[in-house]
Amino acid sequence: MKKAIGMLEIRSIVRGIRAADSMAKAADVELLTADSICPGKFLAVIGGSVGAVDSALAVGEAAAEGEVVDRFFLANCHEAVFPAITGSVEPPQEPSALGLVETFSVATAIRAADAAAKATPVQLLDLRLARGMGGKAMLILCGDVGAVQMAVDVAGKVASDEGLLAAADVLAAPDPALWERLL
Repeated sequence: MKKAIGMLEIRSIVRGIRAADSMAKAADVELLTADSICPGKFLAVIGGSVGAVDSALAVGEAAAEGEVVDRFFLANCHEAVFPAITGSVEPPQEPSALGLVETFSVATAIRAADAAAKATPVQLLDLRLARGMGGKAMLILCGDVGAVQMAVDVAGKVASDEGLLAAADVLAAPDPALWERLL
């Protein structure tokens, strides 16, 4: 069972690929994402038991040879965060209220998604991590309007407290065509 999540953001794509490979081989972890991101960096996110993720991060950091820009570790991550990162959430057929939180940091978006999922009865739909977004990240969630507003407030506060909130909004009744395109 995945409980922990870890991330390395690496200044070099080549060193990032080496670090991701090293982490995957070092411990029983799942590679949730491993990809180049803007501007010319590499992002590797892993999930697994607390000990496995912690040790794999140490191995990955060493393999990156001093090129790590950011390192993140969350020991008790809400289980809804993992499928949101991997894009494996099946969205509801009917549009409900939609919450959007944009951050200037991948680690902040993960922390914000975790806090929102723990505090409110919403469904995390997607956690987009820096790819094609200039290094930003975005959390997309849904549910009834009140819960979505509360989740966006919670996630927005996490990002705001870190000085890394780009924008946050709630669409109470999104257009069905937008719902289809976003998800």
